[in-house]
Amino acid sequence: MLNATQKEKIIKKFRTHDNDTGSPQVQVAILTTEVKELTRHLKMHKKDFSSRRGLIKKVYERRRLLKYLEREDKKAWKDLKETLKLK
Repeated sequence: MLNATQKEKIIKKFRTHDNDTGSPQVQVAILTTEVKELTRHLKMHKKDFSSRRGLIKKVYERRRLLKYLEREDKKAWKDLKETLKLK
C-alpha cells in the first residue's frame, strides 16, 4: 500500500487545480502505482490469491476511470496514458 507521502507526491504531480485530490487523473495515477506494487508483490508470492483478487479489482477500477476520462476529456485521457505509459 502507498503511504501518505507517496500519495501526496502523486496528487501534486497529476492534480488539475490546487485543491484537487479526487479527479480521474489523480485516481488513475494512484491506482497505477498500487497496481505496480501489487504486481511486484505477486511475482515474489505467487500463491497470494487474496492480493491477486485485490489487484484485479484495482485494474478494473482503473479501466473504468480511463473509459470515463476518454468519454469526457479526450486530451486529458491521451496525456495521462502517455505520462503513465499505459497501453
